[in-house]
Amino acid sequence: MEPAANPAGAPITLMLRVYWDSMLFIYWLEGHPEFGPVMREIFGGMQRRGDRLCTSIVTVGEVLAGLTARQAAIKTYFRGSELDVLPFSFAAAEGFADLRRGYRLPSPDCIHLATAADAGVDVFLTNDKRLTKLNLPGIGIISGLNSGLT
Repeated sequence: MEPAANPAGAPITLMLRVYWDSMLFIYWLEGHPEFGPVMREIFGGMQRRGDRLCTSIVTVGEVLAGLTARQAAIKTYFRGSELDVLPFSFAAAEGFADLRRGYRLPSPDCIHLATAADAGVDVFLTNDKRLTKLNLPGIGIISGLNSGLT
């Protein structure tokens, strides 16, 4: 993505709020042989642009359940200032209900999508191809790992 130019000609850097679902953190933190390098590349691109990484509080539980090694370091990371851990709010609960009724998605997917929509993220990044077909209010785009965020 090339920076846009303002009327004075100086480049404008667009900062995106990028939501990762749980599996992306697991790929990244466990060094998954196929997707770990992709996630490192995506994260590096986000850092260069100044994008803001965010996820749901549910991700913390899912990652801790999925990765038994380095629990203390993982907890420290999620409590840190490098990312926004979004709450599952009342508005997100209402969005969850709408998604469950309308799309019959699994509950964790509905929680992630509803939380991201409630927060108004620019990009919802996932490796779940079913989700990339959705277009939901409150989420700029739902994209797979081939999103071009590198």
